[in-house]
Amino acid sequence: MGHHSTQLADVFQLGIDLRAEDLALLQKITEGLDLLADLSHADLLLYVKADDSALVIAQARPTSVPPLYPDPLTARTFSRQAAPSIHRALFSGRMAHGIRGQLIRGAPTILQTYPVHNSKGELIAVLGSEMNLLEHERRRKKNPILRESIARLFQHTLAGRLEGAQAIGRLGEHYAALVIDNDARILYMSSLAEQLYRKLGYTTSLLGRRLSDLDTTEHVCFKAMERARCLEQRIEEHSSIWIKRVVPLPPLPRRGLLRGLLHGPRGTAGAIVLIEDITEEQRKEQALRIKSALIREIHHRVKNNLQTIAALLRMQARRTGSPEVLDMLKQSINRILSIALVHEFLSKEESPEESSFISIREVTQRILSEVTQGILDPDKNIRILLEGDDFRLPPQQATSCALVINELLQNAVEHGFDVKNEGTIQVTLHDQVDQLVIEVLDNGQGLPHGFDIERDGSLGLQIVQTLVREDLKGQFALHSSNGVHARVTFPRLDGQSPQG
Repeated sequence: MGHHSTQLADVFQLGIDLRAEDLALLQKITEGLDLLADLSHADLLLYVKADDSALVIAQARPTSVPPLYPDPLTARTFSRQAAPSIHRALFSGRMAHGIRGQLIRGAPTILQTYPVHNSKGELIAVLGSEMNLLEHERRRKKNPILRESIARLFQHTLAGRLEGAQAIGRLGEHYAALVIDNDARILYMSSLAEQLYRKLGYTTSLLGRRLSDLDTTEHVCFKAMERARCLEQRIEEHSSIWIKRVVPLPPLPRRGLLRGLLHGPRGTAGAIVLIEDITEEQRKEQALRIKSALIREIHHRVKNNLQTIAALLRMQARRTGSPEVLDMLKQSINRILSIALVHEFLSKEESPEESSFISIREVTQRILSEVTQGILDPDKNIRILLEGDDFRLPPQQATSCALVINELLQNAVEHGFDVKNEGTIQVTLHDQVDQLVIEVLDNGQGLPHGFDIERDGSLGLQIVQTLVREDLKGQFALHSSNGVHARVTFPRLDGQSPQG
């Protein structure tokens, strides 16, 4: 479900010499930092010594609350003056816990440091946990069973013993939490967890009840505790859809608040169960999928109807005896097919996000094929080429572009090679960041002397002018240059897809 972004920096590239065993331990710790950040609602930074400075080799930002440090700090070094508490912990072994003098976003923060020791008992790193003071006060009022469970999880992770943390997703702002003992007896339930189970019909308190006594899907909890490994499962509870994540807790020391509550005969200490209700999200996704399928079906039918009209016009074209009427019908057929082509692309996209934009290069390639097969004289040696960038446009602009390209190609074929039997027509697409450019160049016979587009332009060129000016809000230029050079420029609209 979630994406784990925390990775250990390349310590060798940063000039830090660590033994393979110590490096493996730090890598293992890093795998669990995202989970710890989400559960503790804190920003976590893993530091090692770098000469006289503290070097950040891993950073985890919480997704359950807004992070204090949204920007990456990995590979940054901090001097003794910049981070005195971290330096004391890293160089003197004196761990810190208290309010920092530094204000972040105008609010004081609480810093707690945790030592990381290798198998020889040597301090090799320090984990800094930092949270907003207000958030810290909220956490302090949480149930002591939950707080001590999270504290034990910190120790377990920093010993390199937490397994499978990267296999479970990130926690959002709204998640339900339970703490269960080794016999799956519920010791703690958050208010949100109580609400979720109340929806399933459990209106009285479930504290002290075993999960095995409930009519719910709890297999993942037993499996996670049996394997001593974090696990995640998507389950359906009646009409609800949950993501259930289970984090096994390590064995407890001989003393402690939870010793008598959690410790079971097999030496494990139950688990933290985290539940995310995704029912509404799934319903919205389903509705979106249905809407998307309906829109694709509409585009498919529009395409079919346009192709039917084109087929009827072809039948009419075969029956006419007038060359002028035949030429007009062919041009109309190509215009209709250009519009149908955009609807064909829209009917094949899988999601509304994809169908919002259409690749103009792909559309142009198809138009080139249609023109080659439809109006190009097979007895003439005329090549049509496509070069340049690709850019994606919303449907309305894509339709206008398709018609513009179709008209310019037809104009080049009809007028540029009316008396010439060979040559090249080249379509070039340019993405110039702030504006988009379509060029059609041919080495045909060029424009007549004194040509004026307003006076002498064909219906096709008048269509191009109107589309460029009214729909694309751009400019159209046409001039002779060893043939004819047509150039269309129009601005990239706000929110328009970049080069794709």
